[in-house]
Amino acid sequence: MDRSELGTVLREARARLRPTDVGLPEGPRRQVTGLRREEVARLARVSVEYVVRLEQGRGPRPSPQVLGALSRALRLTPADRDLVYRLAGAEPPRDGRVPMTVLPGTTRVLDRLGHLPALVLSAKSDVLAWNPTAAALLGDPATWPPDRRNLVRARFLNGGTTTGEDAAHCAGALRAAHSRYPGDPDLTALITDLRTGSPAFAHLWTSGRSGGHHSATAVIDHPRLGPLTLDCDVLHVAETDQSVLVYSARPGSAAAKALAELGTPS
Repeated sequence: MDRSELGTVLREARARLRPTDVGLPEGPRRQVTGLRREEVARLARVSVEYVVRLEQGRGPRPSPQVLGALSRALRLTPADRDLVYRLAGAEPPRDGRVPMTVLPGTTRVLDRLGHLPALVLSAKSDVLAWNPTAAALLGDPATWPPDRRNLVRARFLNGGTTTGEDAAHCAGALRAAHSRYPGDPDLTALITDLRTGSPAFAHLWTSGRSGGHHSATAVIDHPRLGPLTLDCDVLHVAETDQSVLVYSARPGSAAAKALAELGTPS
């Protein structure tokens, strides 16, 4: 790990960005060029102290999950992202593996959808990015261990609903992903965990059905607002084989008013 060079690259990447590039207000009293460290920390869901230590060349070795979060927060190009991974002593995302880096354009779309809950899923259903309204609706993924931010794992191993057509689609999405990325070790490990830990998933897996995330009606039981019936539309990002899930409600409905309340800054 080249801590000094990694710190330089991260500082320069931060200096190249303007707040408006990442959906943040410019503010009248900005005295630094580019983003503040606090803003990068918030976008990457890490502590400010962690960002400071990395930029000063004295931080710990970042995990691949943290490197991915920093790459997304700093809107790095694929080439710059790979450089950051190598400087940190980690293997960059490779062809043949599920893409885990969210493109800057996808992140900007997520930022602009601030009034609607939206999140980005990998081909194997990892939650890669989300906006504050999605965190308010579904719970903040930042509080989940990084290796547990997976919707299929949550459904079948953490008390979710394991029956019905939607569960079958979840299992089918993993089967389809496995056909496209048969050599991805993380995907293989996920499928092994699910088949071992969930009889319901094992049954669905042996059925041989393929599938994917699809637009549908979802009922979200919010702890404060109660059950909300929402439309969940799925937008596919072909370049990264990722999906953007966007929740909305019929204008004028009670659910629409609840979403408006969730999207209002406290």
